[in-house]
Amino acid sequence: MNLQTMTAAQIKSAERTLSGGTWAITSMAITFSLFTVTPLVERVTPDGWKWSAIGLSLLVDVALVIVIRMDAAVSRLGAHVKGWPAVLRWLTGMASVLLNIGDSALKGDLVGVAVHAVAPLVLVAVSEAGPKYRQAITDALDRIERERAAERERERAELREREDRERAEREHEKEAARQERERQDRADRERREQDAAERAHEREHTARVAREERDHKAQLEQQREDREDARRREDQDRIARERREERERQEAKEREQKAERERKAAEARRTAPTPVSATVSTPRPAVSTAVSTRAHETAHDAQPGRKMGEQDARRVVSDAARDGRSQRQVAALTGWSTGWVAARFKELEEAAA
Repeated sequence: MNLQTMTAAQIKSAERTLSGGTWAITSMAITFSLFTVTPLVERVTPDGWKWSAIGLSLLVDVALVIVIRMDAAVSRLGAHVKGWPAVLRWLTGMASVLLNIGDSALKGDLVGVAVHAVAPLVLVAVSEAGPKYRQAITDALDRIERERAAERERERAELREREDRERAEREHEKEAARQERERQDRADRERREQDAAERAHEREHTARVAREERDHKAQLEQQREDREDARRREDQDRIARERREERERQEAKEREQKAERERKAAEARRTAPTPVSATVSTPRPAVSTAVSTRAHETAHDAQPGRKMGEQDARRVVSDAARDGRSQRQVAALTGWSTGWVAARFKELEEAAA
């Protein structure tokens, strides 16, 4: 399996396997060295100190353990050590090999040499390979961490970009909404102003039409009143003329009657032997039937152009309705309008019904 394609969990699992295997090999190599090196050291150790023979094997093996443990720690830190650490690693490794094969070599047992060299050589190889593996693992973890950091940075950048885009979209939407509100407000304001102008124009038009209608009605009413006044004046003039002609005829008749009476009196005086003392009564002048009614008497009392009192006018209206006179003549006689005279005629008709 390529370390460049392994995940972090797989790499950590491989590191645990490497550490466990290394310590297992180291434990077995130390145990094997105790049983191999101790008899050799005992043979070359003075009597009374043979119990210290195990110490040499432990010294070499502990030094080798220190080297392996420090190499592991340094490798995890991503560093490389050279100089004395490398010398210590090779020294302890070769010492362990020599001590393990020493007894077989002294005996000339090549098979024993080969067999006893396996454990220390494997331990030396593990001590050399372990740092390389750990360095590769550290590099892979660093790569993964960098990739993760780059991924997180890319995600943060995408998040910021998305937030910026969303913020820009929100601001754009807010700006669009604001512009729409302003457009709507402007349209509402223009519509209200237009409605107000139309209402004002409509009010002005209505007022102008009403004013024109009032002026027209007033003009018509004035024209009607002028016509009624003209008719009333004509009637009054005609009635005054008729009265004047009537008076003139009456005076002429009275003059004729007086002249006739004087003539008859003169004839009587000429023919009578003696003057007659009888009192001659002067006959009352005849009154034309056209003015014998109460209406004409009241009309004769009225002066042209003067308005009667309401009671007298009502009496004249009643008499005129009974005599069959026209409303225009009654209006001319009384000085009241034809509308008022027509209303009185209507009241009399309703009362008669």
